[in-house]
Amino acid sequence: MQKEKRKGRRVLIVGGGASGLMAAVTAARNGAKVTVLECQAQVGKKLLVTGNGRCNLSNEKQEEAFYHCGSQDFPFKALSLFGLPETLDFFRDLGVYVKSRKGYLYPHSDQASSVAEALRMEAEHLRVKLSCNTEILQVGKGYGGFFVRTPGWTYEAEALILACGSLASGEGRPEGYAYARAFGHKVTPLFPALAPLQAGKDWPCVLAGVRVEAKVRLYGDGKLLAEDRGEVQLTAYGISGIPVFQVSRFGAQALEQGMEVRAELGFLPSFSREQLEKLLAEQQRKNPYKTGEAWLAGLLPGKLIPVLLKRAGIQKGRKCADVSGAELKRLLCEISCFQTPITGTRGFSQAQVCAGGVDVEQIDPRTMESRLEKGLFIVGELLDVDGACGGYNLQWAWTSGYLAGRAAANPETKA
Repeated sequence: MQKEKRKGRRVLIVGGGASGLMAAVTAARNGAKVTVLECQAQVGKKLLVTGNGRCNLSNEKQEEAFYHCGSQDFPFKALSLFGLPETLDFFRDLGVYVKSRKGYLYPHSDQASSVAEALRMEAEHLRVKLSCNTEILQVGKGYGGFFVRTPGWTYEAEALILACGSLASGEGRPEGYAYARAFGHKVTPLFPALAPLQAGKDWPCVLAGVRVEAKVRLYGDGKLLAEDRGEVQLTAYGISGIPVFQVSRFGAQALEQGMEVRAELGFLPSFSREQLEKLLAEQQRKNPYKTGEAWLAGLLPGKLIPVLLKRAGIQKGRKCADVSGAELKRLLCEISCFQTPITGTRGFSQAQVCAGGVDVEQIDPRTMESRLEKGLFIVGELLDVDGACGGYNLQWAWTSGYLAGRAAANPETKA
C-alpha cells in the first residue's frame, strides 16, 4: 500500500492487540504521529495464541450470519469498506502470505508470530511509539483533545482509539468498558462466547476424554437457539469443541435472560434415524450372541456405549438379541438426542471472545468514531460485535482497526 505524507496529527491508541496494531499502522501510514499504550510486556501477545498458535486470521466465507451484533447490519457496513480482499492485500504487502484450510485462512508459515511480528515491525518502521508495561491511571478529555495519564507521563492527542480488548482477552481486561462509559457510552450485557459449556449435576463424568462426531443443538425454554456439527469433546464438566463454541454464545445469552437451557447431542449424525434403526436391527439378527457393548463397538467410542445403554434401560452385559423393540427405540433416542441441562459456560477465562460490549448504535460504522465524542474511536472486541469461530473475530479486528486508524489520522474521512 502507498504510504501517504505524514501530516502530524497525534493519535493515542490504548491497547496493542490485533485491532490496536492495525489502527496504529494505518494511522501512521496516513501521516499521524502514533503512540500505542499497552499494559502487557509486548504488543500482539494474544495474537500469538490464536488458532492454536497458527493464527487463523480470516475466513474465505464472509456472510452476515457469521457476525453477531446488537445492530445486525453494523459489521457488514464496516466490512464493505475494508473486508477480506483488502485484508489479504494488507498482509501481502507486509510479506505475510495466506493459505486456506477449508476456507480458514492462515499464514503460510503456520506461525502466529509471523503476523504479530509483521505488524510490530511495520509499526516501528513507521515510527509508532510502542509503550509496553504501561499502567493507565486516567483517560479523559482535555484542552484541545484527549489525554491518558500514566505513572510517569501524561500523553495528549487530538484523537483517541480505545482498543483495550475484552473480558476474554488473556487475563480479562474490563477497563476499556469503564473508559467508554466515562465518555457517555452504553455497554450492553457481557457474556462469554466461543466457550465450553457446563452441564448439569447428573452429567456422567466417566465420559471425560471422549471425542466424537455429533450434531449439537441448543435449546432455551424449549426453543431451538442454535445448532452446529463437528467433533465434540466430552469432558468431566460438560461439552467442548468447535461446534460447542459456535453455539455457546446463544446459551450464555439465554442463561443471562433466565431461560432454562439444554443441549441435545446427536451422535452418528451421518446416519438418519431410519438408517441407524435398520443397521442395529440387522446386527441383532446377524450377531445375536454379542453383548450390548459389543453390539455398538463398531459405531461409537467405548466409554460412551455403557452410558447410552444405561440411559436406555439396557443392563450391562445383556445380549443384543434380548433387546426388545421398545428398548431399541429408547437406545436410538439416546444416540440421536442425548440430552443434558446446561448450567453455564466455563467463564471468561476459557472463552475465546466476549459477546456484548459498547453499543454500536453510538458508533459510526464507516469510521468507528463515537457519535457522542468527536475524535474518540472504539474498535475490536470492545464493541458489541463477536464472530463465529474460524477467523471472524480477527477479521473484525483488522476491519475496525483499519477504519479507525484511517479516520483518526484524517478527520474528514467518512468512507
